[in-house]
Amino acid sequence: MYHVMIYLRTGFPEHDAKAIQVRHCAHSPAQPKEKRPMPPSQAPSLADFPPARARAWLRAFAPTPIAAGRRERVKSCLGALVGLLLTEWISRHLLGGFNPWFIAPMGASAVLLFAVPASPLAQPWSIIGGNLVAALIGVACARWIPEPGLAASVAVALAIVAMFQLRCVHPPSGAVAITAVFGGHAVTQLGFGFVVMPVAVNSMLLLLVALLFNNLMRRRYPHRPVEHANPHRTADPLPSERVGFNRSDLDEVLKARGEFLDIEEDDLEDILVAAQLRAYRRHFGDVRCVDIMSRDVVTVQPGQSALEARALLFKHGIQALPVVDAQRRLLGMLGLADLLAARNGAEGQVRAGTAKDLMHTSMATARAEQPMVELARAFSNGGLHQVPVVDAQRRLLGIVTQSDLIAALLEQGPPPKVEPTAQPAG
Repeated sequence: MYHVMIYLRTGFPEHDAKAIQVRHCAHSPAQPKEKRPMPPSQAPSLADFPPARARAWLRAFAPTPIAAGRRERVKSCLGALVGLLLTEWISRHLLGGFNPWFIAPMGASAVLLFAVPASPLAQPWSIIGGNLVAALIGVACARWIPEPGLAASVAVALAIVAMFQLRCVHPPSGAVAITAVFGGHAVTQLGFGFVVMPVAVNSMLLLLVALLFNNLMRRRYPHRPVEHANPHRTADPLPSERVGFNRSDLDEVLKARGEFLDIEEDDLEDILVAAQLRAYRRHFGDVRCVDIMSRDVVTVQPGQSALEARALLFKHGIQALPVVDAQRRLLGMLGLADLLAARNGAEGQVRAGTAKDLMHTSMATARAEQPMVELARAFSNGGLHQVPVVDAQRRLLGIVTQSDLIAALLEQGPPPKVEPTAQPAG
């Protein structure tokens, strides 16, 4: 006698390891077994085979949380109210007895421009280009395709193609195309004039209100990509981009997905970087600037001469000196670069002057309770060599240098790695 184990994959995780043991006799043919009816209590039911994949698919229909705070929601509602009210009022008085002076798709455009102004679908070229090209295609289809349903469907399809080609995808523009077909006698009488009045007029007015409102609310609109330039003005990528993922990796992944994502690439990159920073913070725990900073800081008074400052720099082998007043309030930083910029002509001598005359006041500072990892990116990408640590009154508490940060990172060690554990073969 020998046994053969046959494993059947049922498609459900809880039943993947079910096995059926089939016995064969080595010398005699297998005898058929008498089939006995299974008691009702033991018969498999649908509950024994839960449709896991179907349940996961149905869960996708459930509403997902929206990461928008109460203040952002109030701004969105107020912006849509003001934007639509002004657009309708100005259009009505500007166009006089013109009919229609205001079209319904503007409501959908307002949702994008005021609720998600960072979306690529809500940018100025998207609303202007998308609405105009959709109106143009809609009027053409209404004129040349006699069946209204077919004309509307073709108009929206062609509008999508055109918007992708012109890089002005704007979902409400699909409603503009349908309005051009089903808008009634007034729209039909306008012909291609519908593209200008009311579509262009409504779109421009709503965009103008969105520009004013979003910038008054301190929103970045139009949403421009943030340039991360090398502080040393070289072609090298930033230090943080030389290890780990960078923008080109992100571009390749998005290209491989082959689908349109309603988020700018620079925003997605910033989100990933912020998530990485939170992971570092979780690993390094509660290490703060006050834990790693140098406390015995060499400083210079604003009235001291530049020659005295240079002597201190060379004596202590440092690159910059904090300039502080009598209460140790930080006034600026005086570094070797400041002294070199103040040399006199060909002699190369530092010209007469005080530390206050030569110091620079645009500098990064840190708080004592600030997590150490927040300085890592400032040092690597910002080209910094030292960051003063100050309190709420800008009194100098200490200074964090590159060597302080590197020593702390080495002391903490790399994040722990989970090694796979070999399982003995059964």
